[in-house]
Amino acid sequence: MTSNVPATTSISTNPLDDAATPRIRISLITVLAGFLFFAIGTKPDLFGWDRSPVVGFVQIAMFLVGLAVMCLGGYVGILTLWWGYERTIISEIGTRMAATGFVIAVFAGLADIFGMGSQSFPQTPYFGPWQATGVLIGQGVIALGFLLFIPYHPKKANS
Repeated sequence: MTSNVPATTSISTNPLDDAATPRIRISLITVLAGFLFFAIGTKPDLFGWDRSPVVGFVQIAMFLVGLAVMCLGGYVGILTLWWGYERTIISEIGTRMAATGFVIAVFAGLADIFGMGSQSFPQTPYFGPWQATGVLIGQGVIALGFLLFIPYHPKKANS
């Protein structure tokens, strides 16, 4: 059986084409699932599940789990873009910065649970403006870390 393909036809042997596609799809699905958890934690009334006038421990834990899942999916997706390249020191700083931002968000969100918030233990945990500001600062640090983690591969000049 002969094929009519000329011998000069180039065949893609780039491993990025075959191995990266499933990883990128999985990372996008993971980020979307994390966003769903995050949305359920922050605004359960969008889904008709709001049972309390205050933001309680379950809601805080849910949106922090969603944030963790989004960070994991983003890490896998951007790490896939580094396939076949050596990672730079800036990208290493970016990964650690994103992880640090998540830790900031967790400790700010659960400040009352850890005993460092505005409500002491016998009272109901309260997610107030200070905790919200801390979580937003943590999310900003996560975003900056992911921006540093994005690969930049200069195009090679044709010679």
